[in-house]
Amino acid sequence: MCSDFRRAESGTQLLARLEGRSSLKEIEPNLFADEDSPVHGDILEFHGAEGTGKTEMLYHIMARCILPKSEGGLDLEVLFIDTDYHFDMLRLVTVLEHRLSQSSEEIIKHCLGRFFLVYCNSSTQLLLTLHSLEAMLCSRPALCVLILDSLSAFYWIDRVNGGESVTSQESTLKKCAQLLERLVREYRLVLFATTQSIMQKAWSSPEGPSSTCQRPREPDIDYRPYLCKAWQQMVKQRIFFCKQDDPKSCKQFLSVSYHSKSNTSKKHSFVIRESGVEFC
Repeated sequence: MCSDFRRAESGTQLLARLEGRSSLKEIEPNLFADEDSPVHGDILEFHGAEGTGKTEMLYHIMARCILPKSEGGLDLEVLFIDTDYHFDMLRLVTVLEHRLSQSSEEIIKHCLGRFFLVYCNSSTQLLLTLHSLEAMLCSRPALCVLILDSLSAFYWIDRVNGGESVTSQESTLKKCAQLLERLVREYRLVLFATTQSIMQKAWSSPEGPSSTCQRPREPDIDYRPYLCKAWQQMVKQRIFFCKQDDPKSCKQFLSVSYHSKSNTSKKHSFVIRESGVEFC
């Protein structure tokens, strides 16, 4: 049925793929240098423990996307898939209000009209939701950004339901990852997905990191890949988040951008205020 739909909508889909998606080069210059800026078809992972600023950074990016160009935004549409049920609409509105030169209910409603929110409470529901997105993606060329917070939400549940077979444990997530990769590629989206640091630190052996996913050479990063290999292999850029001790007793956070292909990394410090993320 999906293949029949794609053939029937090939003209619309072609327009969405080739002409409708706006550039994301200016999505956040402080986090992404020109050569690191996300382009259509990119998949980025925000990884870190709870309370390290991942979701706040998503609010920051979402506000940048849905704000009008006259207010320094990109005038884009964003689809947010919430699997943790942690999304705070009031927090997003607060960030928007601080970014606007003159905040009004009308402008806020205009911004939120570019924002779409979906909740999923299981990996199976996530898979079904992803299958249902094609009609929306075809009909909304301004929809360029897909956010998934978080991809690791059902990891332990899937492990229990899958029994002793690793293949069974990862089966649904693998299908989700493969479908995400196809949607991002065919509809020229950019995907931001968060994952939690839920495994103990894996120290590298003298022979080097594991072949599944190379660990960045950063002493601040506590990272061990645990999601399915299909997901590990499709991520172009990982951004690791952690708390950072600040001599001024201010809550300061650190993000480290790591490119899996080039094996390079860059650090960025930021604080979280009522107005949102502020880079140091």
